[in-house]
Amino acid sequence: MGKRAPIDQQKWWKKLKDHRYIRVILFFTLGMILYLSMLSNVIPHRIDVSVGAVADQDIRAPITIENKPATEEKKRAAADAVGPQYTNKKDFEEKQARKIEEIFDLVSRINDEAEQKYNDAIEEVEQREFETEEELEEHLNEVQAVPIEEKLTQLRAIISHQTSDDLSDQTLITFLETDKSELNIARDITLDAIRTVMREEISLNDVDQAQDLVENKIVRSSVSTQKLYLAMIEIARFAITANHMNDNVATELAKQAARDAIEPVMIREGQLLVEEGDLITLTIYNQIVLLGLHEDQVNSFPFIGLAILVLLLVSMLAYYFSDAKTSLQKNNSHLLMYVLVFLVTVVIMKITSFTNNLNLQGITLIAPVAVGSMLLTMLIHQRVALFTSMVFSIVASIIFNSESTAVLNYTLGIYVFFSSVAGVFFLSKSNRVSRILQAGLFVSAINICTIVALLMLKNAQYGWIEIGSNIGFAFLSGFLAAVLTIGLLPFFEAGFGILSSMKLIELSNPNHPLFRKILVETPGTYHHSVMVANLSESACEAIGANGLLARVGSYYHDLGKTKRPHFFIENQMKMENPHDKLSPQLSKTIIISHPYDGAEMLRSYKMPKEIIDIAEQHHGTSLLKFFYHKANKDIEKPLPEAEFRYPGPKAQTVEAAVVGICDCIEAAVRSMAKPTPDKIELLVKKIITDRLEDGQFDECDLTLKQLNIIATSICETLKGTFHSRIEYPEDVKEKGEKSSDH
Repeated sequence: MGKRAPIDQQKWWKKLKDHRYIRVILFFTLGMILYLSMLSNVIPHRIDVSVGAVADQDIRAPITIENKPATEEKKRAAADAVGPQYTNKKDFEEKQARKIEEIFDLVSRINDEAEQKYNDAIEEVEQREFETEEELEEHLNEVQAVPIEEKLTQLRAIISHQTSDDLSDQTLITFLETDKSELNIARDITLDAIRTVMREEISLNDVDQAQDLVENKIVRSSVSTQKLYLAMIEIARFAITANHMNDNVATELAKQAARDAIEPVMIREGQLLVEEGDLITLTIYNQIVLLGLHEDQVNSFPFIGLAILVLLLVSMLAYYFSDAKTSLQKNNSHLLMYVLVFLVTVVIMKITSFTNNLNLQGITLIAPVAVGSMLLTMLIHQRVALFTSMVFSIVASIIFNSESTAVLNYTLGIYVFFSSVAGVFFLSKSNRVSRILQAGLFVSAINICTIVALLMLKNAQYGWIEIGSNIGFAFLSGFLAAVLTIGLLPFFEAGFGILSSMKLIELSNPNHPLFRKILVETPGTYHHSVMVANLSESACEAIGANGLLARVGSYYHDLGKTKRPHFFIENQMKMENPHDKLSPQLSKTIIISHPYDGAEMLRSYKMPKEIIDIAEQHHGTSLLKFFYHKANKDIEKPLPEAEFRYPGPKAQTVEAAVVGICDCIEAAVRSMAKPTPDKIELLVKKIITDRLEDGQFDECDLTLKQLNIIATSICETLKGTFHSRIEYPEDVKEKGEKSSDH
């Protein structure tokens, strides 16, 4: 009676728990716990250094970052190392050949035009009439061919200005004076030599050499005169030009390719920038500034980043709790308990993180973080514990980052994740006290396997002392988690009225005062309650409900009968039934009051709410048929059924509904004269059908399939209880004697 009431029964919490913003406040509190616990671990470490000073400590890079100035310098050097890029202009061969060919064609055309002009003049003279042959001859002699100077002027006027300037008059005159057939030979020889030489790569420095080469390819004997030979050499040398040219576009592309080929210069996480006692150079100083380690730098990004991370974690938890079908979905008391368990776990992690100052190898592995997931498994639900294990691992990777140069200690994060999950998996099937100790050993084993795997992945050389200390601390972590779980569990159970398996086992002890009260004061009710417990436990386990809760609830469901024990038939041993002398209305009042009397007694003893609910709801709003029909027996106008129904509420949980079914069935079967399996099965199905049609399951989550499974389970249990006995000879003899007496 002196027990402190659970938080649900505290006045201050009753006012707050249904407040519209209480969940927002609790999640905000959870976020503040996360933020404050990790804040000191994300504050950048500032260093007071200057160029030319001596380092008073080893300085390492806390993050991996690109050294952009160094990268740009390497790219600039790579681009500068790229020389000019040249391109072989293959079209130059044909271009220069066409240019020379056009000159030869122009010479031929001008000569043809001059010859045509001369012939036309001769023809004109010949068509005239002269008196004498001498006069005709005289006029023919007056007709002159086009002067070479005129041809030269005409040729220079047609060819380009650059070509006109580069070729001498002597060369052009020579071509103009050469007859057509020999000019064609000269053209073919010259073009062939030009094409042969221009097919090769000719740089600006090689032009003179190429011109000498083309000169050698023109054979003197191929033409009749030295004059034509020299003209051919001049025009061929004129045609030879550089075709291997400097390509600016290609050069720029090559420079860009050289820049792109340069890998970024990275400052790696954990990289030693300067050793203690070394001089701080300008390069090192720039690296320190780049990493944000200089004390003059103010950077709020870590604090903003932590706030965003916390917001994401809390949002994920809030969404999961609102979506997952657990008690956290609507029960704000359980949400408060979750926040407290989370707080305890984070505080344990934070305190353990300070042990790193002891300089013992692997000391932080002793953190019993699994206590959080184990408590959540036992108090709320294993799915909640699994989801929270992921959050614990993220938080741990930041809280324990003093061992790492980075903000996140991935090794500890992975270690904490497996440690937490191991406790959840081991306790998911059973969570007795002995099971918690076994879970601690299981967590220790998983811790050892995890840390050994992580040490091997690092591929570092560890001594046996270091390996042993890591394994030892990992083992202690699981042991401490089990001890803390056993120690903290009763406080949470008592403070929040949590009905764990341990608490249920404690309540099932026959020496419990209320249980003993039933046994001593109402032995018939005690026997009935034990039978109902057997039936309801097997039925609940068959449909996946909490069988242990149904059993313990059955033990106490008729506690109210201890107030007036002799008014209930199972306690009327060798005595008259007091209801025979009472009116149906008064009998109804006495019978109907027992669920609520029991609930009140349970409340006064600070019993768990789930047990109280079963006691209060196991009859629902069912009808007291016997007294109802008795009351209507001798009256003309029937009384309303509502006067003879239990006030309710109807069963709100599967366990309460099953206990109510088993309570009715056990009493009915016990009253049967000769129960047989077939009779029992018909009775069970009838009672379940009647309660279903009466709407007694409308407010709980029972399905028709589950009701069928419940009926099968109850029938199997009852068949084992009311099996046919073998009649021994003594029994037969005794029956014969009794019959003779009658």
